[in-house]
Amino acid sequence: RSVPQAVMAAERPRSLFALSAAAVSRSMAALERDVWALPGHLLRVLLPLLTVFHLERAEDAARRAGLSTQPIWRKLWDDVMKTRPPNSESITCWRKKFLETFFSNVLHGVLDVSSDWRLNDRHFSPLLHSSPHVSQLTLCNMLQGAVELTAEHNHKVLENLAGSLQILKFQHLLSCDQSVRRSLVLLLHRLIHHGSVSQVSMYSWPVPDTVLLVLILTMSAGFWRSGNALACHGSLCGLCREEEKAQSQESAQEGADRGCNAEQEGRGGENQKRSPEEADAHMNSVLSGPRSPPLQNTACVETSSEVPCGHTSIQGASSPHSSSEQLSCLPVPRKTRRRLKPAVGRKRRCLRRSRGHCADPEDLYDFVFTVAREDNSGLLNKTSTTEGENTEKWTSSSPGSPCTGPAGCKKRGGPAGILSLKAAHRFRSVSTLELFSIPLTGETCRTLSNLLSSWVSLENLVLSYNGLNANISCILSGLRALSRHPECRFRALRVSDMFSHMPCMELVRCILSALPQLHTLSVSFDLKNQLEGSRPEVNPSCSEAEIPESCLEVLEIRFPREPLHTAFLLPVLKASKSLQQLSLDSATLPCPQELGLLLEVLKECTPNLKKLSFHDVNLAEHQKEVLLLLQDPGLQEITFSFCRLFESSTAEFLSEIINTVKRNPSLKSLKLPGNRLGNHRLVALADIFSEDSSSSLCQLDVSSNCIKPDGLLEFTKKLEGHIQQRGGQLPFTHLRLFQNWLDQDAETAQEALRRLRAVCSVVNDAWDSSQAFADYISVM
Repeated sequence: RSVPQAVMAAERPRSLFALSAAAVSRSMAALERDVWALPGHLLRVLLPLLTVFHLERAEDAARRAGLSTQPIWRKLWDDVMKTRPPNSESITCWRKKFLETFFSNVLHGVLDVSSDWRLNDRHFSPLLHSSPHVSQLTLCNMLQGAVELTAEHNHKVLENLAGSLQILKFQHLLSCDQSVRRSLVLLLHRLIHHGSVSQVSMYSWPVPDTVLLVLILTMSAGFWRSGNALACHGSLCGLCREEEKAQSQESAQEGADRGCNAEQEGRGGENQKRSPEEADAHMNSVLSGPRSPPLQNTACVETSSEVPCGHTSIQGASSPHSSSEQLSCLPVPRKTRRRLKPAVGRKRRCLRRSRGHCADPEDLYDFVFTVAREDNSGLLNKTSTTEGENTEKWTSSSPGSPCTGPAGCKKRGGPAGILSLKAAHRFRSVSTLELFSIPLTGETCRTLSNLLSSWVSLENLVLSYNGLNANISCILSGLRALSRHPECRFRALRVSDMFSHMPCMELVRCILSALPQLHTLSVSFDLKNQLEGSRPEVNPSCSEAEIPESCLEVLEIRFPREPLHTAFLLPVLKASKSLQQLSLDSATLPCPQELGLLLEVLKECTPNLKKLSFHDVNLAEHQKEVLLLLQDPGLQEITFSFCRLFESSTAEFLSEIINTVKRNPSLKSLKLPGNRLGNHRLVALADIFSEDSSSSLCQLDVSSNCIKPDGLLEFTKKLEGHIQQRGGQLPFTHLRLFQNWLDQDAETAQEALRRLRAVCSVVNDAWDSSQAFADYISVM
């Protein structure tokens, strides 16, 4: 008997009932409606025999029968993906997880649907049927995924993504040709401007293509002036056309209400009366015509909300050169069309159209550079007289600071006459932008600063390892301008880099002075500046000026081995009465009294503080302060991570810690990773849950603490004894055990983990302690 036949025989149903279920599953196309009406006990047997196509359609029927398909989707994941997903314990819907990963793998060509019979259904279109379940998508390398998604045969797939996709990621991008960029433009326009994407993240781009990077940033901010070369399949973006029609009607109504003269109406509205058919004909003639130079000397000025009737809004302009007619994508079904959100950041604009030739299709991307190049001299003069304040003094103190105005940066050369950002249309924009390991040049930072200055939908900004240095001032200039906007929703800023351009506390003070509405601020640096002499002097405007009261709730600071001076932190804490979470990482304490001063300041200035974290801060000689923190009735979570707590302590110190925690009913979480607890200290910690304890501790983290299997088993037995004494009642629910020496005796470790999981949720990993020790020796 051949191997395939043996396998088939082994998989062959062993009962008549199962055989019938298998026959039904092969005839689902004809029997589907009858199958969904089957009783629950029959449906339970049938569900695992269905293909992905019918299993996905069976959800409602299974729910009505009181059945869950989650185990089936989990098994499907194991059989098809053959990997363990990260954070699998937190996955609540395996159907979504499978179909989302399945979509990505098929899109990038790493999964063959013929590899498993459950994926091979003639009714099943892999991308089409899995796309409604995709909430995040990663595009890589040469953006082949963008080209595939904007292809005509995937029109419905793109429509589904526009409704489901929330997070769009770019990773390991490479330079690509203009045709690929056109596809990317269409994709971003549909998914961001007319879709539901709220977060754009970019990762690992060591040598970014400036054109591509700025294009993604600009469209994420909601800006775009399309070019003629974006016409696709000879049809216009249906959503843009619909919005254009509505805006034209609104503009006409405004003109009638204000009684504008006929000459103004004729000039401003001649193109608004153009029918869609005429617009298509004009577009085709432009695309087929000879090459022409880029638009020259096109400008747009800010106006008040009282606009002459001859002009259109920034979104609704409908001249032949407008974004709504030039940027095209696949036709959109009427049922999926939705009104665009109104333009944010500006009430109305005057769009002065060039009456010359249209833009050269090959100069499509010139626009992205004008965001940084545009001459803001007129705008700066205007704002300086209207606001009457030197709002950016604090940025100019840093050497080489490129920004001067609240709305942008100084002109740094470049060809004049390219269409300004002010002439672009504004669409829906994302609320979260993340840039990881992407070097940002001064030019790119000025571009980003100008975008940020009016990006009112932005709520979260993450800049990680971008080599900003002095350019951080340029970024903060744009954010400060944004913070003055009445519709600003910016709430979280996270900045991390290899080298710090200025002392951490000075940067924190400057950020809070500029952005008092921040709720979350994270500043992290690995090392001090390579050249200490290049570090700017402390800015007097930051160090002397009082910080305005802020809305800060979370503050995280990672010092590049800088001393923690409470005197510098004091103004920040005084201004942050709402602070609930404070994290101090890699700081050095300049004197033994410094930590005591910090605790006094925290108690006085931050009455709402709930979470306090120290990481890689040497607390070996601060046992008194550690005990004071553990008995603080306001703190609910305390972290001492790699703080060398027991380096020079006695056995009495551990007993004092246990007794202090036992008497504190407010503390819910205690995290002690990397403090060399060892077996004997872990076993002692079980007494926190003794019968006479009033502790409400729910979570305990003892990762990276040299714990061996026999110590864990002894801890488990002691914990079980305390539970029995307390009548089975124990608040303890979570134990973290990452990177301990549990591989030294697998059998004992498995027994300890099995018994522990009957008591609480245990999170651990398969860590190779021998390899870790070898790595440690290799770097000594």
